Amino acid sequence: MTVLLLAGTGDARQIAEGLAQAGVPAVASFAGATQRARPLPLATRTGGFGGEAGFVAYLDQAGITAVLDATHPFADRITRRTAQVCAARGIPYLYHLRPAWQPEDGDDWREIAREEDAADLIPVGRTVFLGTGRQTLDRFANLAGRRVICRQIDPPTAPFPFAGGEFLIGRPPFSVAHERDLFAALGIDWIVVKNAGGEASRTKLTAARELGIPVLMIRRPDPPDAPMTDSVDAAVAWATGL
Repeated sequence: MTVLLLAGTGDARQIAEGLAQAGVPAVASFAGATQRARPLPLATRTGGFGGEAGFVAYLDQAGITAVLDATHPFADRITRRTAQVCAARGIPYLYHLRPAWQPEDGDDWREIAREEDAADLIPVGRTVFLGTGRQTLDRFANLAGRRVICRQIDPPTAPFPFAGGEFLIGRPPFSVAHERDLFAALGIDWIVVKNAGGEASRTKLTAARELGIPVLMIRRPDPPDAPMTDSVDAAVAWATGL
């Protein structure tokens, strides 16, 4: 038996640690979007599979007998493809989806369906902090007339894709105090994030609440029609019991 863990999130790291402690034969896979990712306690591969055909070939070559998908909640293309391939081939599959963030007293959140919708709510002349990563940055191009600051982990390899934008480099985790001081120093008027869930990255939302900054929350894509859990322990138990 060899379990393929599709990693790249904090929960995936916890699952990897649980699999290693339980002695489950497993290999982890990073998409490679982040440079110098912290190593996991499992054999690890980095990079895409080359589409569906490449993914199927890898499953055969590596002798994968089960797939545990702990990718980012917004990596919906990878998740849908993985679930479909596993279903077609009769390979056990489990999707780990951590709980979505829910607003608390004092939060000022507005939910939007797409990145492009942010321009409908953020007035011209405001300073916007994007906590959405660089992969969907071009979808905010209609925020012309605002100062847009996009935080990412790795230094940029290309110019900002539209006028009025700038990169901010930072490697998480960030404390609430760090985020509060950063937003105050930058004069942030609006924050845009994806509803990724997770405690480690919630600190920016707590800081926004303390500063009275409104947040645009991008709604999650629909999960696949497949077995699913929101518990790290349950994910490890599933793999252990195969």
